[in-house]
Amino acid sequence: MDGTDSTRHAATPAAPRVAIVTGVGRGIGGIGRGIAAALLRDGIAVMAADIDAGVESVIHDLAGEQGAEPGLAAAFAGDLSDQATVRAMVDATITRWGRVDVLVNNAGSGVIRPFLEHDHESLVATLARNLWTTLWCCHAVLPHMVARNHGRIINIGADSLRTGIPGHAGYNAAKGGVVGLTVGLAREFAHHDITINTVSPCVVNTQRLRDALAADNKRAEEFIRVVPKGRGAEIGEIADMVSFLAREASAFITGQDISVNGGAAAP
Repeated sequence: MDGTDSTRHAATPAAPRVAIVTGVGRGIGGIGRGIAAALLRDGIAVMAADIDAGVESVIHDLAGEQGAEPGLAAAFAGDLSDQATVRAMVDATITRWGRVDVLVNNAGSGVIRPFLEHDHESLVATLARNLWTTLWCCHAVLPHMVARNHGRIINIGADSLRTGIPGHAGYNAAKGGVVGLTVGLAREFAHHDITINTVSPCVVNTQRLRDALAADNKRAEEFIRVVPKGRGAEIGEIADMVSFLAREASAFITGQDISVNGGAAAP
């Protein structure tokens, strides 16, 4: 699937730092939008990517809300489980700004259901959306980071790997692959000053969760019960951790799976 690059904002001279953030669409979760907003506040140029062409208006609105300098936000739409589309996204970023300093692999969604209710299509979709998107984005970005001997990669994982909440086995298979990829790449590329970490949220306080709790949805209530703090993570709490890992101050942290989970699972 071919991707499309949208550059609504006028180009500016080379940005101080450049990030690609995937999964910045209009989906219910909103984690990608929160991360993109945090990086824009940090003065980082953001290429926002999503399978939904609406990503252009999302990043345009975010740039305005955050008071970002003109030219520090752009959009790319395409299926990031496809290697050629990912390469086109990275090429568009390099063409626009000449570099990639930060990659945030947030794109993904899972088919959440009891394992024996999965079929071939649902499991393939879950792996493609979560593991293959991350793998191909890392594969395309790392040569540029190696050439500059610098980079920050932050993958978004899932705390369900530790809590074992119902219906997540297939999803956990994909996110477990992301954690394994993180550890292997962190060791392989550490000598290039490239850090690679995973941030794993538990249940997140999205509008969908709030609606489910208001409707006395038993599954939503079960998710909340595994969190000692008694609530879901706020999107800003996840975005702040990503923002920190994108900074130079985090240079000695790599290969880690960092839970933002309110104590839901501890090592």
